[in-house]
Amino acid sequence: MPVHDLNPARTDLPVVIVGAGQAGLSASWYLCRAGIEHVVLERNVRFHAWKNQRWDSFCLVTPNWQCKLPGFAYAGDDPTGFMLKDQIVDYVEAFADSFDAPLREGVTVTRVVQDHDGRFEVDTDAGLYRSDHVIVASGGYDRPVTPPFAADLEPSIAQLHTRDYHRPGDVPEGRCLVVGTGQSGVQLMEDLRIAGRDVALAVGPAPRSPRMYRGRDATDWLHEMGHYAITIDQTPDPKATEAKTNHYMSGRDGGHEIDLRRFALDGLPLYGSVTGMEGTRITFAPDLERNLDDADRSYVGIREMIDAHIEKNGIDAPEEPPFEKVWRPETETTEIDAADEGITSVLWCIGFRPDYGWLQVDCLDATGRPVHKRGVCDAEGMYFLGLGWLNTWGSGRFLGVGEDAGHVARVIRERLGTQRPDRRFA
Repeated sequence: MPVHDLNPARTDLPVVIVGAGQAGLSASWYLCRAGIEHVVLERNVRFHAWKNQRWDSFCLVTPNWQCKLPGFAYAGDDPTGFMLKDQIVDYVEAFADSFDAPLREGVTVTRVVQDHDGRFEVDTDAGLYRSDHVIVASGGYDRPVTPPFAADLEPSIAQLHTRDYHRPGDVPEGRCLVVGTGQSGVQLMEDLRIAGRDVALAVGPAPRSPRMYRGRDATDWLHEMGHYAITIDQTPDPKATEAKTNHYMSGRDGGHEIDLRRFALDGLPLYGSVTGMEGTRITFAPDLERNLDDADRSYVGIREMIDAHIEKNGIDAPEEPPFEKVWRPETETTEIDAADEGITSVLWCIGFRPDYGWLQVDCLDATGRPVHKRGVCDAEGMYFLGLGWLNTWGSGRFLGVGEDAGHVARVIRERLGTQRPDRRFA
């Protein structure tokens, strides 16, 4: 992979971009077209997370047609399919190769401060940069989340996080307790079961979605209905929206929905949310049935939205039978002994947190979340890209990240006084 090094003496630039994933390189694409000089700094290699922090069977959960990086919409022969990990890497690499980004790989940003003139000093392990604008596109997946009580679990029981898992062989023999039912948790549970491994699942409050409904993928219906064009400011509670867990379903083997009740019928042990660990003792909240009900409520709600859209517009679509709960827990298990249950490992799938410890600019709230309006901060010259719900549902995905990058690039262009046709930022 080529590394597009700048002249080392040229470290005073209009824009510095931190991170060379799809968000950072989308911003670079727009800045290159506008003739705005910049550098993209990446501590690893471009698209490091796609290459090294996804499991082998990983695939998209949204259809390929939603991949719309700037000037590089999906053009393959399976728009309604779901790209596998290696295909995703090929797609983003081809996007990066489609233009000449001023990229420096293996450069870690260690500190960003704003001086009294309003300019930024960007300290790195390869020297100091100064710039008028900084785009933070480092993503929100720096620190895997594990609860403090995980440290009290019997040391002989292996603990892994989503980022550590690549294939079933990474998990010791014996039963694996998968914790969390977001998109990663349910897919890794299924990955292990397909491999014939013994699995149990701690069910959290994540919502679920239909896959195919009334003849089309549910995401196709929602896109047609304008659901993905809704901005975070249009939602009833923007803070709650920003914190929402994604609906779970799968793109594996052509795509399917995941009904945990059916897995339970097939022998998968289900528990509620994990509340504590001590030695081999693991405790759970008595919330399994509530969490299953809440996930189904989301599932049924999406179906009802689609039904209403079909009826309102007189669309000819096949009917579907009503949803039925095929299983419910007779009791709620709130405590187990891992040794008695044969549990030899715990796979944590409860998310990540960003690490902005290097960012010493007044642009974060008390919880460490960026404060911005569609990526543009009150601290003039500071921007964020690639975060979930930066503006719309698609902001953290291939669907919307390019539009947000175009918006930020347009703001920068206007602030720099660069005269370029608006069509470059369409």
